[in-house]
Amino acid sequence: MPRLRTTSGRLFAIAVAATLLGAVPFIAPAAAQPGTYPALPLGFDAKFLSNLSGPDVAPGTSGTLSFHVGDPARFSSMSDVTLTLDVYAFNAFPGNATSSVASAGTPVLVTPTTSATVVNISLPPLDPGGYEAGSVGVATAGNTPTGTFAVRTALSFVANGTDYRLASRGWFSESAWESATILPNGSATLNLSKLGVSGVTAETSILVASSNWEWALGFILGGAVVLVGAGAFVYFRRASKSSSGAR
Repeated sequence: MPRLRTTSGRLFAIAVAATLLGAVPFIAPAAAQPGTYPALPLGFDAKFLSNLSGPDVAPGTSGTLSFHVGDPARFSSMSDVTLTLDVYAFNAFPGNATSSVASAGTPVLVTPTTSATVVNISLPPLDPGGYEAGSVGVATAGNTPTGTFAVRTALSFVANGTDYRLASRGWFSESAWESATILPNGSATLNLSKLGVSGVTAETSILVASSNWEWALGFILGGAVVLVGAGAFVYFRRASKSSSGAR
């Protein structure tokens, strides 16, 4: 089956989906708020987890989700590095109805030791300015529904004796996110102290489609779920400034 989505196509899909956010509800399962961690300087958080890319697959087939984890802050030491990936939301098409993941047929993430919707990946210590490229397998079943499955991310590590944690939009309830990202006058901000994290990471998605028509439809609509995590992250980083953990 031909693949209609390329790297440039994925970027275009996200851009198109941005126009749909006002009309498409985003339903994220509530997650416990992490403890309070020191905020990272503006601009660094986007570089700790990068090159995040989910696969396009047909039901019953498999693919690969890839990523880079780096040390842009050039800590003297960065150890106990753990990346969490969690398939947590589903955006079906046609219809574009967004919901939490279904219990049957949800894609699983595959490592040498685990096959589940959520995995914790331990990475080796990083040299100052260095990075580690990695990937996990993605497996679907014959009954996997067609649509986009959003994957939220979290990254924890110890640097210079201090614990840090970064997390994506999907780990926070709607009320917690709004409280940390919208000022009383309606303008944008990013208050990491309210979120209790060191920074915000992007999200990715797994597109499941069984026909050319579904690939094309996913090309237009499939980015709506992941855009909330990735697009909001980029927007708030550009639109706000840093002050005592608030950006």
